[in-house]
Amino acid sequence: MGRIAILDCTLRDGGYLVNKQFSDNIMYGVINGLTSAGLEFVEIGFLQDDVSKGESTVFQNSEAARKWIPQEKNNTLYTVLADYSRYSVFNLDVCDGKSFDAIRACFFKHERKDVLPFLRTIVEKGYKLFIQPVDILGYQHIELLDLINDINQIEPECFSIVDTYGSMYLDDLQTVFSVIHHNLNPKTKIGFHSHNNLQMSSALSQEFLSLSQKRNVVVDATCLGMGRGAGNTPTELIVQFVNAKMGGAYNLDAVLDVIDSYMMGIKARYSWGYDVPMFLSGCYSSHVNNVNYLLQKPTLRFADLRFILNELSALERKRYDYVRLEELYLEYMRSDIDDTDDINRFQALVRDKTVLVVTPGKSVVDKSEMIEAFIERERPLVIAVNFIPQLSKTDYLYFSNLHRYDYWKRDKNFNSIGKIFTSNVTDVGSTDFVISFHRLVKTGWNNLDNSVIMLLRLLNIAGVERVALAGFDGFDLAASNYAITEMESNGYQDYARMNVEIERLFTDFLKTTRIKDISFITPSRFQHALLA
Repeated sequence: MGRIAILDCTLRDGGYLVNKQFSDNIMYGVINGLTSAGLEFVEIGFLQDDVSKGESTVFQNSEAARKWIPQEKNNTLYTVLADYSRYSVFNLDVCDGKSFDAIRACFFKHERKDVLPFLRTIVEKGYKLFIQPVDILGYQHIELLDLINDINQIEPECFSIVDTYGSMYLDDLQTVFSVIHHNLNPKTKIGFHSHNNLQMSSALSQEFLSLSQKRNVVVDATCLGMGRGAGNTPTELIVQFVNAKMGGAYNLDAVLDVIDSYMMGIKARYSWGYDVPMFLSGCYSSHVNNVNYLLQKPTLRFADLRFILNELSALERKRYDYVRLEELYLEYMRSDIDDTDDINRFQALVRDKTVLVVTPGKSVVDKSEMIEAFIERERPLVIAVNFIPQLSKTDYLYFSNLHRYDYWKRDKNFNSIGKIFTSNVTDVGSTDFVISFHRLVKTGWNNLDNSVIMLLRLLNIAGVERVALAGFDGFDLAASNYAITEMESNGYQDYARMNVEIERLFTDFLKTTRIKDISFITPSRFQHALLA
């Protein structure tokens, strides 16, 4: 049976979530704790040419990383990751045994020939070399065999199976392992690095270790599975598995102490792990940035996200081109309808009227008396945006957000109120007004489809002269934000960024609108834009 080794890369893979800025206490605590646990390898960060201020896990050379290495190493070796495109080995000093012991080099498939001198230099400078080809499932067998042939000439410490996009199943792993095992130099270990997009990470790691009877292997893991997006195989799970099933003698309590002392506080501030968007990323072998970008579109449902990912080519999914994503998003949302009659009828409806726009911010509840007093005094046309408020009067419901429409269409009051829909809401049936979605959006903004701004544009087109806003609060990062609890965010929105962008959208609208009087009935973080 081959020898099993565990490599914990919490500080490196988890470093993406904290901008590579762990505190000194966390750095020392995690490294020393995992060393005490008896892990064979602990990864402490990245090698990069450029190091930003405060990046505790980024180094230009071994001297910069030396302070993190424990006095008592036991039998643990320390690794760093070097991305071929971000690091020049000319910055690398000779290994002196006082800092990290091994370098894990990653590169894309199209770089596999160019990277060879880079790899040789690492070995020549005395470091153990781990080779981490990005997206192993993206290699055809002939390409993988060609790479292995080149790698055998270098004789690295380890060659890893890297499931970059979390899209691997057990049969994929078995096939790739077999190809590598039968063609890689027998002296070279086989490694495995997985991501949990399909909830397969731990199962794949266990299967990989079960194959170790044929080979010396190294399995990657992170404490609590910490890592960008869906995260990784949890260190504590793989330690327990090896101890229980494969004769291991790791100190599980030491790993649990690391989690208790350092990881739980991080988990309270940052989010990672399996969810549906990361599942879709795994299904389509898509870079997580594609998914994260599309998640900022509040109108997209999971099925819509899946449709757009499916429209990307295999190569496009593995990169992230935000211009291309925006094109596909607008193409998906666009309905080429002739809304001339609806626009004309809407103009007639709002002519000479004050319009009260009620959006679902929490102030709609907190300041309901102020809103009711305004309705009683001004007798406005009341249009509610993407929800049904508990007010004495609501004349029309405006929906441009498919999520919100799907939720509210079954409400008992839905059918008794007039409707204004944008054309991306495709299954509305008989309705009062349907307005072209594309007419109301303005490209160049991440939140180009913000429902409030789109409705304001419609009111501007219709010639409304007076608009009052209620519930257009903006987002509070530390409190609830919605009048209806069930409308609270699904956790995919960056509220701070959204506040900035919505304010810019509102300010941009104010520069060109013909609406003479815009006011706020309830407090809003955007109301100072009226004074600009």
